[in-house]
Amino acid sequence: MPVTFYKSVDDLPPFTDYRMQGRTYRYFKGEPLYAFGFGLSYTKFKYDNLKFSADRISAGDKLKITADVRNVGDRSGDEVVQLYVTDVAASVPVPIRSLAGFQRVHLNPGEKRHVSFSLSPEQMTAISDAGKRIIEPGDFEISVGGQQPNARETHPEFVKGRFRIVGRAMEIPWSSN
Repeated sequence: MPVTFYKSVDDLPPFTDYRMQGRTYRYFKGEPLYAFGFGLSYTKFKYDNLKFSADRISAGDKLKITADVRNVGDRSGDEVVQLYVTDVAASVPVPIRSLAGFQRVHLNPGEKRHVSFSLSPEQMTAISDAGKRIIEPGDFEISVGGQQPNARETHPEFVKGRFRIVGRAMEIPWSSN
């Protein structure tokens, strides 16, 4: 699903409240009817072997993330492997989770695929009260799976891990792209 379907409009903030809190997959804390990234398959997938290129990086460095996905069902199928990042130590309000990458893979029964992602410095930024993009030292959580973490339990297979940004906070300029 490219959007979140809520169980009820009662789950959403009042229409006159234009803040993002409580809206979209990035800020919604409730249980949606169908979460962003939800998909159905005729088979089942299992994730494991989550690894980072480093457990600690300096602000401004990239991070390589790898995981294995295996088709544990008895039919061939496609899976959209999704990477989510959560800044768990931000000094300013940040999303609960942000989609940072995805890959579609086709797997036959029993087949395993090694997937890799590169997390850029821009994907680790927060917006300061002054409107600047900053990378702060602290812990980040990574989740890799077939849908967003903490979503409805119809497809709970994902792996989680943490890495830490060390050193001093730094500003990342806004790009012109």
